[in-house]
Amino acid sequence: MCRGGSGRREGTAGSRRAGRREGTAGSRRAGRRDGTAGSRRAGIRRVMRIVSRPGPWKRGLPLAASALLLGLLLLLHAWIPNRIGGLGSLVETFLPWFGLFVPVLLLAGLWRRSAAAVAAPLLPAVVWLALFGGLLGDKSHGTGDLTVVSHNVGAENPDPAGTARDLAASGADLLALQEVTPEAKGTYERELARAFPYHSVQGTVGLWSRLPLSDTRPVDIKMDYGPLADTKPADVKLSYNRALRTTVTTDHGPLAVYVAHLGSVRLNPRSGFWTTTRDRNAQALAEAVTAEKNERVLLLGDLNATTDDRALADLTSQLRSTQETAGDGFGFSWPAPLPTARIDQILFRGVRPNSSWVLAATTSDHLPVAADISW
Repeated sequence: MCRGGSGRREGTAGSRRAGRREGTAGSRRAGRRDGTAGSRRAGIRRVMRIVSRPGPWKRGLPLAASALLLGLLLLLHAWIPNRIGGLGSLVETFLPWFGLFVPVLLLAGLWRRSAAAVAAPLLPAVVWLALFGGLLGDKSHGTGDLTVVSHNVGAENPDPAGTARDLAASGADLLALQEVTPEAKGTYERELARAFPYHSVQGTVGLWSRLPLSDTRPVDIKMDYGPLADTKPADVKLSYNRALRTTVTTDHGPLAVYVAHLGSVRLNPRSGFWTTTRDRNAQALAEAVTAEKNERVLLLGDLNATTDDRALADLTSQLRSTQETAGDGFGFSWPAPLPTARIDQILFRGVRPNSSWVLAATTSDHLPVAADISW
């Protein structure tokens, strides 16, 4: 009886030990399988992270796209439609300033460590330099035979006498003024009489000269438009006339001089960049210049447009800018406290500009512009 019980106990104990060994071995095998599977999953995750991590040419794609769009805007600005709130002219007015975005995009690309975002700004940089690089250097070469100055003196100028004295001291041989009001006209005539023995004022524009003038007349630049335009008396129209043409007698022959003040532009939320009157004036002035028989022509005035603006295309196809040909820098003239655009122009044909520059501020909201020309 005892032996039988002892055998049963030994059998039971053996079975238990065998079960524990098998359980331990199974747990070890299961652990090894789980560990192997976990390692594989971790490896797969690492590979996926490496594969999905953007390389230097994949990072910063929005920055690269922005640079390419900037380059296209500079290159194709003439294709921007004006029908949508005058957007094309607005962009062209401040076109040089778009170049400031190039270093900003370049620095952003470097910060992002993106090869694409660093390379892409090269396109707008090259286009900008092609458009404006020639203005960065000084192209003046000596003095000329004739110094010409143009200045929008400002209808609300608080000190016309002081402005006149500053302009008389500029050394100009020809002085074109715009926004000459009836109230200030006598002041300008009095203060400028000693320096300029010849002058003519036609409406709100005038020309003072050290040389004789002849064949002076107003130029119709379509300030009046519509069915009632022809019904206004000539003296009424002359009171707000904004362009004139005269002949200056020089030692080298006659010089046709135009003085003009094109219509103002307005920026407002509803209509956008409103340029209707200016554009109509520019077209009429271009037609007058086209009809001009004298090969030597100067156009002085506030055109309310830069030479990049499509509104002046018919003028700039016939005349060149003294600033672009013989100036130093952009020659911005407006607004006087912080000039951001050159809307005051000296354009020419048949003469040679030697230099072009901007004079010191007067009490007007425009800066005077000047040029030396020779034959």
